[in-house]
Amino acid sequence: MTAVGGIAFQGVWKKFEKGERHDSLRDLVPALARALVGGRRRGELDREEFWALQDVEFAVQPGEVLGIMGPNGAGKTTILRILTRLLRPTRGRCVVSGRVGALIDVAGGFHPDLTGRENLYLKGSIMGMKRAAIARRFDEIVAFAGLAEFMDTPVKRYSSGMSARLGFSVAAHLEPEVLVIDEVLSVGDAAFQKKAFERIHSMVASGIPAIVVSHQLERLASLCNQALLLAGGRVRLAGSPADCIAAYTQNSSLPPSATEGLGAVQLEHVSLNSPRVVLSGEPVSVRIRGRVVQGSRPDLRIVGVRVRELQSGTVVFAVGTRTHRIDLPAGGFELDVALQMNVPPGIYAIETYVWHRERDRDVLNGPATTIQVDEGLGFWGTIQLNARMHLVGPSAGAEAAEVPHSSPESP
Repeated sequence: MTAVGGIAFQGVWKKFEKGERHDSLRDLVPALARALVGGRRRGELDREEFWALQDVEFAVQPGEVLGIMGPNGAGKTTILRILTRLLRPTRGRCVVSGRVGALIDVAGGFHPDLTGRENLYLKGSIMGMKRAAIARRFDEIVAFAGLAEFMDTPVKRYSSGMSARLGFSVAAHLEPEVLVIDEVLSVGDAAFQKKAFERIHSMVASGIPAIVVSHQLERLASLCNQALLLAGGRVRLAGSPADCIAAYTQNSSLPPSATEGLGAVQLEHVSLNSPRVVLSGEPVSVRIRGRVVQGSRPDLRIVGVRVRELQSGTVVFAVGTRTHRIDLPAGGFELDVALQMNVPPGIYAIETYVWHRERDRDVLNGPATTIQVDEGLGFWGTIQLNARMHLVGPSAGAEAAEVPHSSPESP
C-alpha cells in the first residue's frame, strides 16, 4: 500500500468548561445576553473555562512518526480527539489527509452479550472496514489475538486482557493511510505486548504518517523519529525523542529537593559528556558540578550517582565518592563519572545525590540527566555482559557427524 496521508496541526487552541455553566435560569439568561451583545472579546475565557490546548502546531508527513509525551492533563488526549474528529478546535486548523486508523481504547465498543465472532464484525464495521474485508482477514485477526477457541463465547465471559487483545487485533489489521496510537503498547500479557509492539513497528515502518501517545518512554524512543513535549496545553519542546524525553524526565522523575542536613555539599549541574543515545554495553560519561561548604566535615562530603530505569522506577546501579576514596575539596568542584551501560535497551535516568553517612541515607536529590540505550549485541536477561563467541575450529580427530536422511522429521 502506498502511503498518501499527512497530518497538520496549525495553531490549534481548544477550551473547555470546568463544569455545567447553565444549571439554572439565573445563569442562562446573562450568558445569552452576553453572547447576543458580544460582551466577551475573542480569546477571553469565562471564569469557568480553561484552555486545554494553546497554540499547538506540528506536521507529520509520510514516513514520519511523532511521539507526544507529557504529564496527565498536558493536552495529549485532547489532541487525539481532535485528530479523530471527536472534537473541533476552538481556533486554528487540524488537517488530516487520508483514511485514519485509530488504535485508541481498543477494548471499547464491544457488546457484552455478543460473541467474539459477532463483536469482531461489529468493531470492524465501526472502524470503517467493509464486511468482505473483515471476512477476508478474519482468520488472520483471530490468530493474532490467540482466541480461536473462544470466538463463539460471549464477550462478557472474556477477561479484560482477552477483550483488549481482540480489540487490538481488529484495529491493527486495518489498512490506514494515517495511524493514531494511544496507550495501547501495554495490551495483554508480556508475550502479547511484544507481538503488539512488533505489529505497530511494522505498520509505522511501512511509511504511513503516525502519531503515538504513550507513557512508555522507551517505546516512544524506538518507534518515533520526532517528538513533542506538552505541559499545560502548550508545546514545551519539539525535537528528537531523546531530547524531549530528557527534558520531560528531568522535571518529572527527580526534581531537586533537600531535607534537613543540606549541609556539606550543594549539587548544581550534571551533564553528559557522551551522546544522548548509546548502544547497550557502550560507555558513557557524566560531569557533576557542585560546591563544598567551607569547614564542613570530610565524612559528610559524599556525592553519589545512581542509574534508574525510568519505566519501572528501579535503581539498577549506585556508587559514591566514598567508594572510590575521593575527598572533595572545599569550594567548587567538577567530578567526572564513567559508566558502562551494561543494561537492556530502555530510557535511564542518571541521578545525583548527597549521602549522609551518619543518617545512612541521602539528604539531597541533585540534578539528573537521561540516557537512551538502544539494542546492541542481542541477549536475554537483566545485565549486558558483552559476550563474545569465537569458533576455534573442530576438535582434533573429530569426524563430522553423519546427518540421517531417512526420516522426514529430521532437521
